[in-house]
Amino acid sequence: MSVVVIFGGTRPQGNTEILTEKALTNIKAERIYLGDFHFESIIDKRHDTAGFHDRNDDYNSILDRILPHDTIIFATPIYWYSMSGIMKNFIDRWSQSLRDANYPNFKQQMAAKKGYVIAVGGDAPHIKGLPMIQQFQFIFGFIGMEFAGYILGIGNKPGDIMADQKAIYAAGELNQLLKTIV
Repeated sequence: MSVVVIFGGTRPQGNTEILTEKALTNIKAERIYLGDFHFESIIDKRHDTAGFHDRNDDYNSILDRILPHDTIIFATPIYWYSMSGIMKNFIDRWSQSLRDANYPNFKQQMAAKKGYVIAVGGDAPHIKGLPMIQQFQFIFGFIGMEFAGYILGIGNKPGDIMADQKAIYAAGELNQLLKTIV
């Protein structure tokens, strides 16, 4: 079993990254920072006879790094009560992958994975972040991926997450679980 983390934050060492790293203590995991890549938003061609066109960006290289792993952690700050825009753009591109001849088994490959979500927000994330968690549940359900769990933490300014002892504890619990499967 192997783990990959998709970081959707844009602030280096932000609260979401700090919390995620607590969950990954002493665990070998590939880390992908979406902000380090250039990928375009989707142009919806699902119903066009010509289909999707290659966007000539970094999206496929990101996908190629994710597909070999068994467990995916989606780590995103909560922006305006949802996942970050860069994370949403990445997931939106899955519509293209579902029809891409280069990835004929994309849905089956994703369905074989477990997914976790780690998110931090500053405005009552344990309540206002739940619609985002539900959104991830629907996304995972559509693709067939197991929704294995989530952690929501409280933090706004850099480092605030360290004061959220419940989130830190939950990250430790996830760490112990991941150690049993890695």
